[in-house]
Amino acid sequence: MAKAKKFGRVLFIGRFQPFHDGHLKVIKDLAGQSGKLMILIAGPEKPDAKNPFSFEEREKMTRLALAGEGVRNYEIARIIDVNDDEKWGRQIKKFGAFDIAYSRNPWTTRCLKKAGIPVKRHRFYERCKTCGREIRKRILNGRRWDSLVPPAVYRYVRKINGEKRIKNFAR
Repeated sequence: MAKAKKFGRVLFIGRFQPFHDGHLKVIKDLAGQSGKLMILIAGPEKPDAKNPFSFEEREKMTRLALAGEGVRNYEIARIIDVNDDEKWGRQIKKFGAFDIAYSRNPWTTRCLKKAGIPVKRHRFYERCKTCGREIRKRILNGRRWDSLVPPAVYRYVRKINGEKRIKNFAR
C-alpha cells in the first residue's frame, strides 16, 4: 500500500453533535497525514435541537476522545455558522494557511474552495450508522447509542445530562 502524502497543516471542520466514532476515525487518518491538524468546531452561537452541545462541551468531547487514542498533533478552534459563503471563508482564513482541507459537505467544500483552500474528500466510516443525527435519534427513542461514540464521550455526555437536554429540545 502506498504511503499517504504528508501535509504540513491540515484542516477538518465538524459540528460534533456529539463527537462520534466516525469523527474519531477521520481525525486519526488526517492526523497521520499532517504535521498539525486544525479542527474547527462549527455551529450556531447558542445550542438548539440540531446542535444541543455548546462549543466548550464539544471541545471537551473531542479532547477526551483524542487523548484516549494518543492523537496529539492538533489544535482546536471555534467557528460560528453564518449563512454567507464569503464571510464564512474569511473566518476560516483568519486561522492561517492550510495545505489541504478535508470535507464531504458540499456547502463547506464550496466555501473552502472560494476561500482558496484546496479540498479533498475524506473517507466515510459507516456514515448512516455513525452520524450525530442517528445518535440524537437513538437518544430520543431511548435506544442504545454507546457503541457509536468513544467511551469517554459517552461518559461525558451522560455526566453533563446531555441525553436529557436532547429530549428537552425535542419537546
